Amino acid sequence: MTKKILVTGGAGYIGSHTCLLLLEAGFEVVVVDNLCNSSLESLRRVEKLTNQFIRFYKVDLTDFDSLSKVFDDHTFHSVIHFAGLKAVGESAEIPLHYYEQNIGSTINLLKVMQANNCKRFVFSSSATVYGDPASVPITEDFPISATNPYGRTKLFIEEILRDQSKADKDWQIVLLRYFNPVGAHKSGMIGEDPQGIPNNLMPFISQVAVGKRDKLSVFGDDYDTPDGTGVRDYIHVLDLADAHVKSVQKIDQFRGVTTLNLGTGKGVSVLEMVKAFEKGSRKSVAYQIVDRRPGDIAECWADPAKALEVLGWNAKLGLEAMIEDTWRWQSNNPLGYEPSE
Repeated sequence: MTKKILVTGGAGYIGSHTCLLLLEAGFEVVVVDNLCNSSLESLRRVEKLTNQFIRFYKVDLTDFDSLSKVFDDHTFHSVIHFAGLKAVGESAEIPLHYYEQNIGSTINLLKVMQANNCKRFVFSSSATVYGDPASVPITEDFPISATNPYGRTKLFIEEILRDQSKADKDWQIVLLRYFNPVGAHKSGMIGEDPQGIPNNLMPFISQVAVGKRDKLSVFGDDYDTPDGTGVRDYIHVLDLADAHVKSVQKIDQFRGVTTLNLGTGKGVSVLEMVKAFEKGSRKSVAYQIVDRRPGDIAECWADPAKALEVLGWNAKLGLEAMIEDTWRWQSNNPLGYEPSE
């Protein structure tokens, strides 16, 4: 029998790519999303690419009754939980909203899962839970902390999941700590479509290259890194999506909470990324150096060895593919999922 997966936030950037790979791997996919920072068009395009149907519910996870009705309609093998707000700066301005949306909605989801005896859970966590790491590369046993409310929501949800797992041994939970997702599907049909000003480097660079924005602001060039700019571990969204598929395929082998870093194990600086993007897109990317942002750290990259050992997963797509696929998506869709008329 085909296993049915509930994907919360499935219309978002990482969610839509994961839905596509889940369908290709033979799973049935049901998506719950409130569309506050995503577009239903992404799922329509996934359906076109796979020639398969996705059952969609426009539901906010803070709405317990509506979420319960989804579980009345379906029996799920497991849940992949992407839904949440993710802008670091905004989280500092409206922390209560972030706590309500990210933590409150997750508690609701876990309660509904518990009531329906669905106890396999893959959580979209983040490398932000490592705070400002004492050294790199980062392994899963590093101490965790956070430098902003968004990061704290991820950290608190991890703690809630660990507590739940101790209280009820039947839960099988995988915490996937992402580093910096970039790239798009090879078709150029689905990709990252940030609403408003992008919070992340790659979509900002590509919007400058496509003429949507004037220039990139580089926050600080005086870090203790080879060129003074921040160094991060960029991972292709399809590699990231593949780790979620492998997680639900292998989740029955796990007990309790399994925590895994998802990264390439290599760091790339902001200026290295700008130069590589210019080369890959043959477009110039204007930038200016501005002051550091509070809470930013000098360097952050993963030791991904545990994911290879536990999931048989490693990142296969390099910087060239990340840039090529991002540029194909951005140049085909200069306004994102908005119609161009």
